[in-house]
Amino acid sequence: MTTPRFDTILITGAAGRLGTELRRGLQPLARRLRLSDREEIADLQPNEEAVICDLSDEAAVHALTAGVDAIAHFGGAPNERPWDEILNSNIRGSYHIYEGARRNGVKRVVYASSNHAIGFHALEDNIDATAAHRPDTLYGLSKCFVEDLGRLYWDKFGIESVMLRIFSSFPEPADRRMLWSWLSFDDCIRLVTASLTAPRVAHTVVFGASDNRHQPFDNRLASHLGFHPADNTEPFRAALEARTPEPQAHDAAVRCLGGMFVDFPHPDDDPA
Repeated sequence: MTTPRFDTILITGAAGRLGTELRRGLQPLARRLRLSDREEIADLQPNEEAVICDLSDEAAVHALTAGVDAIAHFGGAPNERPWDEILNSNIRGSYHIYEGARRNGVKRVVYASSNHAIGFHALEDNIDATAAHRPDTLYGLSKCFVEDLGRLYWDKFGIESVMLRIFSSFPEPADRRMLWSWLSFDDCIRLVTASLTAPRVAHTVVFGASDNRHQPFDNRLASHLGFHPADNTEPFRAALEARTPEPQAHDAAVRCLGGMFVDFPHPDDDPA
Protein backbone atom coordinates (compact mmCIF):
# COMPACT_ATOMS: atom_id res chain seq x y z
CA MET A 1 0.00 0.00 0.00
CA THR A 2 1.38 3.41 -1.01
CA THR A 3 1.92 5.91 1.81
CA PRO A 4 0.04 9.17 1.11
CA ARG A 5 2.22 12.19 0.31
CA PHE A 6 0.21 14.48 2.61
CA ASP A 7 -1.56 14.18 5.90
CA THR A 8 -4.35 16.67 5.07
CA ILE A 9 -5.29 18.50 1.87
CA LEU A 10 -7.97 21.18 1.94
CA ILE A 11 -10.27 21.43 -1.10
CA THR A 12 -12.42 24.56 -1.25
CA GLY A 13 -15.44 24.56 -3.53
CA ALA A 14 -15.68 20.84 -2.89
CA ALA A 15 -19.41 20.67 -3.75
CA GLY A 16 -18.80 22.16 -7.21
CA ARG A 17 -18.22 20.46 -10.54
CA LEU A 18 -14.42 20.35 -10.35
CA GLY A 19 -14.27 20.08 -6.57
CA THR A 20 -16.31 16.90 -6.79
CA GLU A 21 -13.86 15.46 -9.30
CA LEU A 22 -10.89 16.43 -7.12
CA ARG A 23 -12.38 14.53 -4.20
CA ARG A 24 -12.10 11.40 -6.29
CA GLY A 25 -8.75 12.18 -7.83
CA LEU A 26 -6.83 13.39 -4.79
CA GLN A 27 -7.86 10.53 -2.50
CA PRO A 28 -4.54 8.66 -2.95
CA LEU A 29 -2.46 11.74 -2.10
CA ALA A 30 -3.65 12.39 1.45
CA ARG A 31 -4.56 10.58 4.62
CA ARG A 32 -7.45 13.01 4.99
CA LEU A 33 -9.30 15.41 2.68
CA ARG A 34 -10.86 18.43 4.32
CA LEU A 35 -13.73 19.55 2.13
CA SER A 36 -15.24 23.01 2.25
CA ASP A 37 -18.14 24.73 0.54
CA ARG A 38 -21.07 27.00 1.38
CA GLU A 39 -23.39 24.08 0.60
CA GLU A 40 -23.73 20.66 2.16
CA ILE A 41 -21.24 18.13 0.83
CA ALA A 42 -22.85 14.76 0.28
CA ASP A 43 -21.60 11.17 0.44
CA LEU A 44 -18.57 11.69 2.65
CA GLN A 45 -15.96 8.96 2.41
CA PRO A 46 -14.13 7.55 5.45
CA ASN A 47 -11.08 9.80 4.93
CA GLU A 48 -13.11 12.97 4.25
CA GLU A 49 -14.29 15.66 6.63
CA ALA A 50 -16.64 18.48 5.64
CA VAL A 51 -16.70 22.08 6.84
CA ILE A 52 -19.46 24.45 5.74
CA CYS A 53 -17.70 27.78 5.31
CA ASP A 54 -18.33 31.10 3.58
CA LEU A 55 -14.99 32.30 2.25
CA SER A 56 -15.90 35.90 3.08
CA ASP A 57 -15.82 34.98 6.80
CA GLU A 58 -12.21 35.69 7.73
CA ALA A 59 -12.19 33.94 11.11
CA ALA A 60 -13.90 30.87 9.69
CA VAL A 61 -11.38 30.59 6.84
CA HIS A 62 -8.43 30.96 9.20
CA ALA A 63 -9.84 28.08 11.25
CA LEU A 64 -10.49 26.10 8.07
CA THR A 65 -6.86 26.32 6.97
CA ALA A 66 -5.39 25.25 10.31
CA GLY A 67 -3.67 21.86 10.31
CA VAL A 68 -3.56 21.32 6.55
CA ASP A 69 -0.48 20.64 4.42
CA ALA A 70 -1.68 22.07 1.12
CA ILE A 71 -4.73 23.82 -0.31
CA ALA A 72 -6.55 23.21 -3.60
CA HIS A 73 -8.50 26.46 -3.77
CA PHE A 74 -11.44 25.94 -6.12
CA GLY A 75 -14.03 27.91 -4.14
CA GLY A 76 -15.70 31.19 -5.03
CA ALA A 77 -18.15 32.49 -7.62
CA PRO A 78 -17.74 30.17 -10.62
CA ASN A 79 -18.84 32.61 -13.32
CA GLU A 80 -19.60 36.28 -13.95
CA ARG A 81 -21.62 37.67 -11.04
CA PRO A 82 -22.56 41.07 -9.60
CA TRP A 83 -19.63 43.01 -8.17
CA ASP A 84 -20.49 42.44 -4.49
CA GLU A 85 -20.48 38.68 -4.98
CA ILE A 86 -17.19 38.77 -6.91
CA LEU A 87 -15.66 40.99 -4.23
CA ASN A 88 -16.73 38.85 -1.29
CA SER A 89 -16.44 35.34 -2.75
CA ASN A 90 -13.42 35.64 -5.01
CA ILE A 91 -11.35 38.59 -3.84
CA ARG A 92 -11.92 38.76 -0.08
CA GLY A 93 -12.36 35.00 0.08
CA SER A 94 -9.04 34.31 -1.62
CA TYR A 95 -7.24 36.87 0.53
CA HIS A 96 -8.58 35.03 3.56
CA ILE A 97 -7.28 31.74 2.14
CA TYR A 98 -3.77 33.15 1.69
CA GLU A 99 -3.79 34.82 5.09
CA GLY A 100 -4.96 31.56 6.63
CA ALA A 101 -2.13 29.76 4.84
CA ARG A 102 0.41 32.30 6.10
CA ARG A 103 -0.79 32.21 9.70
CA ASN A 104 -1.06 28.42 9.77
CA GLY A 105 2.19 27.57 7.99
CA VAL A 106 0.66 26.11 4.83
CA LYS A 107 3.39 26.14 2.17
CA ARG A 108 1.52 25.51 -1.11
CA VAL A 109 -1.73 26.69 -2.69
CA VAL A 110 -3.06 25.39 -6.00
CA TYR A 111 -5.58 27.90 -7.33
CA ALA A 112 -8.33 27.49 -9.92
CA SER A 113 -7.60 30.58 -11.96
CA SER A 114 -9.09 30.91 -15.43
CA ASN A 115 -8.48 31.80 -19.05
CA HIS A 116 -10.72 34.79 -18.29
CA ALA A 117 -7.74 36.45 -16.61
CA ILE A 118 -6.31 36.82 -20.11
CA GLY A 119 -9.58 36.67 -22.04
CA PHE A 120 -9.01 39.64 -24.36
CA HIS A 121 -5.80 38.22 -25.80
CA ALA A 122 -6.35 36.92 -29.33
CA LEU A 123 -5.92 33.24 -30.10
CA GLU A 124 -3.32 34.12 -32.72
CA ASP A 125 -1.12 35.83 -30.08
CA ASN A 126 0.05 32.40 -28.81
CA ILE A 127 0.80 33.84 -25.38
CA ASP A 128 2.83 32.36 -22.55
CA ALA A 129 2.73 32.99 -18.81
CA THR A 130 4.58 36.30 -19.15
CA ALA A 131 1.75 37.93 -21.13
CA ALA A 132 -0.06 40.81 -19.42
CA HIS A 133 -3.38 40.27 -17.72
CA ARG A 134 -6.32 41.17 -19.99
CA PRO A 135 -9.46 40.18 -18.04
CA ASP A 136 -12.73 39.94 -19.92
CA THR A 137 -15.14 40.29 -16.98
CA LEU A 138 -15.27 41.15 -13.29
CA TYR A 139 -14.90 37.41 -12.76
CA GLY A 140 -11.72 37.45 -14.85
CA LEU A 141 -10.51 40.50 -12.95
CA SER A 142 -10.85 38.60 -9.68
CA LYS A 143 -8.65 35.84 -11.14
CA CYS A 144 -5.99 38.46 -11.98
CA PHE A 145 -6.15 39.69 -8.38
CA VAL A 146 -5.58 36.23 -6.94
CA GLU A 147 -2.74 35.47 -9.36
CA ASP A 148 -1.02 38.65 -8.15
CA LEU A 149 -1.93 37.86 -4.55
CA GLY A 150 -0.17 34.53 -4.92
CA ARG A 151 2.86 36.30 -6.35
CA LEU A 152 2.99 38.61 -3.32
CA TYR A 153 2.70 35.73 -0.87
CA TRP A 154 5.50 33.85 -2.65
CA ASP A 155 7.87 36.82 -2.87
CA LYS A 156 7.17 38.10 0.63
CA PHE A 157 6.19 35.04 2.68
CA GLY A 158 7.52 32.02 0.77
CA ILE A 159 4.14 30.39 0.10
CA GLU A 160 4.31 28.56 -3.22
CA SER A 161 1.42 28.82 -5.67
CA VAL A 162 0.34 27.23 -8.92
CA MET A 163 -2.21 29.26 -10.86
CA LEU A 164 -4.26 26.97 -13.10
CA ARG A 165 -5.69 28.98 -15.98
CA ILE A 166 -8.42 26.45 -16.67
CA PHE A 167 -10.18 26.79 -20.01
CA SER A 168 -13.19 24.43 -20.41
CA SER A 169 -13.37 21.50 -18.01
CA PHE A 170 -16.49 19.44 -18.61
CA PRO A 171 -17.31 15.75 -19.13
CA GLU A 172 -16.80 16.24 -22.88
CA PRO A 173 -16.43 19.15 -25.31
CA ALA A 174 -19.76 20.83 -26.09
CA ASP A 175 -18.90 23.12 -29.02
CA ARG A 176 -16.23 23.82 -31.62
CA ARG A 177 -14.32 26.18 -29.35
CA MET A 178 -13.88 23.37 -26.85
CA LEU A 179 -12.09 21.32 -29.49
CA TRP A 180 -9.00 23.29 -28.48
CA SER A 181 -9.98 24.56 -25.00
CA TRP A 182 -11.27 21.36 -23.36
CA LEU A 183 -9.67 19.99 -20.18
CA SER A 184 -10.92 16.53 -19.34
CA PHE A 185 -11.75 15.78 -15.73
CA ASP A 186 -8.96 13.21 -15.60
CA ASP A 187 -6.45 15.71 -17.00
CA CYS A 188 -7.66 18.27 -14.46
CA ILE A 189 -6.85 15.78 -11.72
CA ARG A 190 -3.44 15.15 -13.32
CA LEU A 191 -2.79 18.88 -13.42
CA VAL A 192 -3.71 19.44 -9.76
CA THR A 193 -1.75 16.36 -8.69
CA ALA A 194 1.35 17.57 -10.55
CA SER A 195 0.94 21.03 -9.00
CA LEU A 196 0.75 19.57 -5.50
CA THR A 197 3.63 17.12 -5.86
CA ALA A 198 6.24 18.91 -8.00
CA PRO A 199 9.36 19.41 -5.85
CA ARG A 200 9.39 23.19 -6.29
CA VAL A 201 6.87 25.47 -7.98
CA ALA A 202 7.57 28.98 -6.58
CA HIS A 203 4.87 31.03 -8.35
CA THR A 204 3.82 29.19 -11.50
CA VAL A 205 1.16 30.00 -14.07
CA VAL A 206 -0.01 27.10 -16.23
CA PHE A 207 -2.66 26.93 -18.95
CA GLY A 208 -5.12 24.12 -18.24
CA ALA A 209 -6.19 22.17 -21.31
CA SER A 210 -5.89 18.62 -22.55
CA ASP A 211 -3.57 17.59 -25.38
CA ASN A 212 -5.75 19.14 -28.08
CA ARG A 213 -4.88 20.40 -31.57
CA HIS A 214 -4.35 24.11 -32.30
CA GLN A 215 -3.70 25.25 -28.75
CA PRO A 216 -3.25 29.06 -28.67
CA PHE A 217 -0.82 29.21 -25.75
CA ASP A 218 2.68 28.13 -24.79
CA ASN A 219 3.11 26.13 -21.56
CA ARG A 220 6.91 25.75 -21.59
CA LEU A 221 7.33 28.03 -18.57
CA ALA A 222 5.38 25.48 -16.52
CA SER A 223 7.28 22.40 -17.71
CA HIS A 224 8.79 21.89 -14.25
CA LEU A 225 5.37 20.80 -12.98
CA GLY A 226 5.62 17.58 -14.96
CA PHE A 227 2.02 17.85 -16.18
CA HIS A 228 1.42 15.52 -19.11
CA PRO A 229 -2.20 15.52 -20.32
CA ALA A 230 -3.36 12.13 -21.55
CA ASP A 231 -6.67 13.06 -23.21
CA ASN A 232 -7.61 15.05 -26.31
CA THR A 233 -10.70 16.04 -28.27
CA GLU A 234 -10.09 14.03 -31.45
CA PRO A 235 -12.66 11.32 -30.54
CA PHE A 236 -15.31 14.09 -30.42
CA ARG A 237 -14.23 16.17 -33.42
CA ALA A 238 -16.20 14.59 -36.28
CA ALA A 239 -19.52 14.56 -34.42
CA LEU A 240 -19.08 18.12 -33.11
CA GLU A 241 -18.17 19.52 -36.52
CA ALA A 242 -21.12 17.72 -38.13
CA ARG A 243 -23.72 19.15 -35.76
CA THR A 244 -22.41 22.67 -35.15
CA PRO A 245 -21.93 25.52 -37.67
CA GLU A 246 -18.57 27.01 -38.52
CA PRO A 247 -18.05 30.09 -36.31
CA GLN A 248 -17.70 33.55 -37.86
CA ALA A 249 -14.01 34.49 -37.67
CA HIS A 250 -14.69 38.21 -37.16
CA ASP A 251 -16.61 37.72 -33.88
CA ALA A 252 -14.64 38.73 -30.78
CA ALA A 253 -15.95 35.66 -28.98
CA VAL A 254 -14.21 33.51 -31.60
CA ARG A 255 -11.00 35.54 -31.88
CA CYS A 256 -10.35 35.95 -28.13
CA LEU A 257 -9.21 33.45 -25.49
CA GLY A 258 -12.17 34.41 -23.31
CA GLY A 259 -14.75 33.28 -25.84
CA MET A 260 -18.26 34.63 -25.27
CA PHE A 261 -17.22 36.25 -21.98
CA VAL A 262 -15.73 39.16 -23.93
CA ASP A 263 -19.27 40.13 -24.98
CA PHE A 264 -20.88 39.89 -21.56
CA PRO A 265 -22.44 43.14 -20.28
CA HIS A 266 -21.56 44.58 -16.89
CA PRO A 267 -23.38 42.30 -14.42
CA ASP A 268 -24.75 45.24 -12.41
CA ASP A 269 -26.42 46.92 -15.39
CA ASP A 270 -30.21 46.99 -15.46
CA PRO A 271 -31.17 44.44 -18.16
CA ALA A 272 -34.15 46.63 -19.08
